[in-house]
Amino acid sequence: MSGTQAAPKRPRRCPICGKPLAAGQRFCSERCEQVDLGRWLTGAYAIPAGEEPEEDEGTGGQA
Repeated sequence: MSGTQAAPKRPRRCPICGKPLAAGQRFCSERCEQVDLGRWLTGAYAIPAGEEPEEDEGTGGQA
């Protein structure tokens, strides 16, 4: 035996309000589920994308 012990798992918490969740639950209530859905639909969880510089197509790659 290696003598290492696994750390006890912390109970999962609701990502909206922080209340503890039962096994297999994603949200603690219908309200928190709807709040999360609203955030997705309004773009609150969007990942910002960096703009790439545009190439000038008029020169054909020649300077």
